[in-house]
Amino acid sequence: MVNNSSSKSDIFCLLGPTASGKTEMVVELASRYPFGIINVDSAQIYRGMDIGTAKPDKSILKTVPHSLLDIKDPSEVYSASDFRSDALKEISMIIAAGKTPLLVGGTMLYFKVLRDGLADMPHSDAKIRAEIEGIAVNLGWNEVHRQLSIVDPKSADRIHPNDPQRLQRALEVFLVSGRSLTEFHSEDESNKNKKDQSSSFNFHFFGIQPGDRAVLHKRIAFRFNQMLEDGFVDEVRILYQREDLHEMLPAIKSVGYRQIWSHLAGEIDYKQMVEQSVVATRRLAKRQLTWLRSWDNLRNLDGPSLKSFDTILNYVESTSI
Repeated sequence: MVNNSSSKSDIFCLLGPTASGKTEMVVELASRYPFGIINVDSAQIYRGMDIGTAKPDKSILKTVPHSLLDIKDPSEVYSASDFRSDALKEISMIIAAGKTPLLVGGTMLYFKVLRDGLADMPHSDAKIRAEIEGIAVNLGWNEVHRQLSIVDPKSADRIHPNDPQRLQRALEVFLVSGRSLTEFHSEDESNKNKKDQSSSFNFHFFGIQPGDRAVLHKRIAFRFNQMLEDGFVDEVRILYQREDLHEMLPAIKSVGYRQIWSHLAGEIDYKQMVEQSVVATRRLAKRQLTWLRSWDNLRNLDGPSLKSFDTILNYVESTSI
């Protein structure tokens, strides 16, 4: 039984890799308990990006509303700090309405900053970001990774050369401040005990970790092909035709969108686009599972099943005793 003698509110979080069945679980859980659902997916925040992000369809959202969906245009940048601020507001509103917050998604960094807070890092600098993007366009992201390895080797070891968004931010932090991202993270660890708004909550984490990786890979391939049948290419084509969007924006760098964008630009053919998208999605799932394996106090689930539903609900109900 969970000790709930304190006055802190209990917040429940369901983490899992892409294509692991999180939406299916949320629909079932919300039908059995008064949860208020908060989206924790960095791509589902964008309007007009529905098919490729596996966003819950309208029929689901009518019965199980999700907050922090469709809150930004793809031309906008949305940071982990933005998410933390918005999520804390949504949590407070859900509690005030007499419901229990359940945060669901696969953007592990968002969960981390919600739980641990943020280091006082420098804000984004448009000029510096443009310079880094210029390096990537002319010399490739491997060159950005090489430059990062010189000024911040620990971050370079941690960030994959094919992860442009995190590479760009890590190098930007150094160029703007003269201090490495690793230094800021070290300070963040030492300041974890500082009280802020999130310290008034008890966070409880459930993680979907499929036992058979091959099954997850099959689900990824099947789901991507279903997205193509549902009109994923046409969805990206609408974005591609907008003059204010380009391939360096975080929204367009999302898995699947980036590959279809390259296909529409004539850089790769259709078959290459499919193959690269599936491989990129597998890599994303691998990174997400790596996060989960190191997550403190995580309660593991195999995936959508009656056993998993009962495990979560029994635990949630025990917190109110």
